[in-house]
Amino acid sequence: MKVGFIGLGNMGAGMARNLIKAGHELIVYNRTRNRAEPLQSAGAKVAESPAEAASNAQALITMLADDRAVEAVIDEAGGVLQALPQGAVHIGMSTISVALSRRLAAVHLEKNQHYVAAPVFGRPEAAAAAKLFIVVAGPRQQIEGCQCLFDALGQKTFIVGEEGYKANVVKLAGNFLITTVIESLAEAFALARKHKVDPSQLLEILTGSIFPAPVYKNYGVMVAAEKFEPAGFKLRLGAKDNRLILAAAEEVAVPMPMASLVRDHFLAAIAQGMSDADWAAVARVVYQNAGL
Repeated sequence: MKVGFIGLGNMGAGMARNLIKAGHELIVYNRTRNRAEPLQSAGAKVAESPAEAASNAQALITMLADDRAVEAVIDEAGGVLQALPQGAVHIGMSTISVALSRRLAAVHLEKNQHYVAAPVFGRPEAAAAAKLFIVVAGPRQQIEGCQCLFDALGQKTFIVGEEGYKANVVKLAGNFLITTVIESLAEAFALARKHKVDPSQLLEILTGSIFPAPVYKNYGVMVAAEKFEPAGFKLRLGAKDNRLILAAAEEVAVPMPMASLVRDHFLAAIAQGMSDADWAAVARVVYQNAGL
């Protein structure tokens, strides 16, 4: 397929390379051009603007940091919304709000374009290895037409319906659960440390018995060792996702007390200068509260 790709950060760069490897024709754009130039030698064309990346695409992928970044490339004068051909599909792979996902579906429909929400689970190493889990929602025909792209990017695709925003709800629910795992690991390790039990030994026991899931193993190693740099996913972005979770919950009157607790810990971590550490660094707040 002819694919436009906007957003070449820690996740997007590896994803774009995998699409090139799979034989797709890519034109890429990144606000900081030097992030795009290495892909030129891999076979991609570098666009000078988001509109250029979209103008001849059958599918346009956005992988950007937040709502504001997505809205900027969509709404700016002469931007993606105006440039994307009729009948083409915008695949939104960013973690964005439920409200923006609904709006994107509506504005693309007005332009006779299509919108598919396809946020992902996985850190940068999974993106580079094409091992992402992709959660997809949107018009069935468009999803089927883009499956070759999802196959190039991930190890499994989950389809959750024809209304795009539902994929974003799933993504936010998953990220909420990850933050509660980090929080609970930090609290358990703080308890162990105060009783002179090695947290690494506790982790080995727990992941070798009742908590064998990768999320416990991977984040457990980081939290036990307090190794939060370099960041795979920055804490300030985790705080952003937490705000989106709470906004989605408020919209439908769902109390989420654990998300509110995590919010306060994110704010404390940001106040202490941890914005660019991995989001697992929120565990430091738990340790500090325990006098560690």
